[in-house]
Amino acid sequence: MQLLPLELLLDILIQKYLSTSSCISFVLETSLIFHSPVGFIYITPDEKVLVEQILAVSEIGCSDYVILMKEPEKFMNAFERVIHLGNVRRSDRKLIFLPHDANLNDVNLASKVFSLKGSAFVANMLIVAYSKNSQQECLVFDLITHKFVGTDSQLNAPLYLDRWNSCTAKFEKQANLFPNDMTNLQGKTLKVACFTYKPYALLDLDTAIEPLGRDGIEVRIVDEFCRWINCTVEIVQEEIDQWGEIYKNETNGIGVIGSVVADRADMGIPALYSWYEEWRVMDFSVFGVRTAITCVAPAPRLLSSWEMPLMPFTWYLWAAVIITFFYSSIGLLIAEGFYLDSHPFLTVFGMMIAQSQFESGVSWKVRSVTGWLLIVGLILSCAYGAGLASTFTVPRYEPSIDTVQDIVDRRLEWGATHDAWIFSLTLSSEPLVKQLVSQFRTYSFDELKRKSLTGSMAFSIEKLPAGNFAIGEYLSKEAVLDMMLMLEDFYYEQCVIMMRKSSPYTEKISQLIGRLHQSGLLLAWETQVALKHLNYEVQLEVRLSRSKNDGVTKPLNASNVVGVFMMYLTGVIFSIATFLTELMVHHRRTRI
Repeated sequence: MQLLPLELLLDILIQKYLSTSSCISFVLETSLIFHSPVGFIYITPDEKVLVEQILAVSEIGCSDYVILMKEPEKFMNAFERVIHLGNVRRSDRKLIFLPHDANLNDVNLASKVFSLKGSAFVANMLIVAYSKNSQQECLVFDLITHKFVGTDSQLNAPLYLDRWNSCTAKFEKQANLFPNDMTNLQGKTLKVACFTYKPYALLDLDTAIEPLGRDGIEVRIVDEFCRWINCTVEIVQEEIDQWGEIYKNETNGIGVIGSVVADRADMGIPALYSWYEEWRVMDFSVFGVRTAITCVAPAPRLLSSWEMPLMPFTWYLWAAVIITFFYSSIGLLIAEGFYLDSHPFLTVFGMMIAQSQFESGVSWKVRSVTGWLLIVGLILSCAYGAGLASTFTVPRYEPSIDTVQDIVDRRLEWGATHDAWIFSLTLSSEPLVKQLVSQFRTYSFDELKRKSLTGSMAFSIEKLPAGNFAIGEYLSKEAVLDMMLMLEDFYYEQCVIMMRKSSPYTEKISQLIGRLHQSGLLLAWETQVALKHLNYEVQLEVRLSRSKNDGVTKPLNASNVVGVFMMYLTGVIFSIATFLTELMVHHRRTRI
């Protein structure tokens, strides 16, 4: 069968540039004859359901397209919508537009397609247009792409690549028709949404210290990326909204992730985790930093001095002592024949605190009870004395906050300046995690700084792979002196770079991060940034926080015996009140 010139050219393009595709989608308003070495799907476009048609083939992997439509801009508008709706991501999609009308000027066709928003995010686009040099017997086709690289003013400009003649069936220049392979962007601007969050990103630094005025682990990744593919980094600062959020329409938002979704930035950093809700509408690179999220909680405080006399025994043992006291008093009362004037309760109390008795009576029952009570009193007083000596010598602290369960049991607030810290937990159905999320609070920087000095809440921090910590600037050295690093991590996450869906940068930035992992540079960068920009004293205090409160023997001081004197004073007041009560009762009886 004799092929038309356009069909012959299409066969050549498919064989040369689409033979490695997993599947090709042909969106054709006019029937064409072609030979495809790979699987393909044929679509007759319907404007009313074009989005659904393209979405269906995209989701099954047919993400390279050959388009022949009278109004190709309708395909691009639908294609842009599919990018946001679908779950399939691909950085190197190829789009080939075939001419529908031989009378249509190729400049008009190229300007229509390349001026659309979606074209700015597809590197591999090719327009086949009838050339003005075409003759009736020999059709000539111009092969055009968009500049895509270079300065911002050049990005949408048509770039004439080659020309194909149907009579010779050859290309004039034998040029690469898909030249934008992301290896050289020729200085193209790469917009990166970011805010200062140490040690991932630091902005507005003194240029005498940092020539670019910025530094940080993920900032270095982006800078290295642009050195590799020859682009220019432009920082889009989001200091106010920080990580931000995505609006319900999923096409706009605030902060870093909002800027990426709304295409105000090409990439988003820092400390963006692999959150599910964000993954639904954006592309993720491979992870750069593996981080563990935990808290620095208020350090255990010294127990109040009035509690010291009670500390030698546990509450269960005190309960046993009290039960023994009443049981023994009742036993002595029975042994004495219910003779109340013998004061059995005072007698038992005296023996339990190792006090001697005036007489034990002549009854063997009383002697038996008294003998056992003296033994119990001796044991209790010796045990209590030893425990009290230890309590007065070695400082005693409250139980430390080590686990998630400890924070939940104490109903302790924990928080930061943004609720991004709980994005990874909000979808959990585990009761413990749900309770933990409910105790999270967001406060302003100044409020957190004030609360850090009160010991009223815990503060979320990150444990980084090289042993450093990402700690908010609101935690000063004075604040962390009274805090302790928890033993248990709340969760761990992978820090990724976020981009729009099917971004042309995704594959390339992932390749770079993989090389950085292999070389160990990410760990080296973390250490360098930490030593250069982080507060070493705060880092050291947090790292050693679990060893600085170890018990140390020390001489007794007045605060150690406040509890004893409080008990003494209570006893004196109680005895005086009892004495006065007895006098009043005796006086009334005398008058009667």
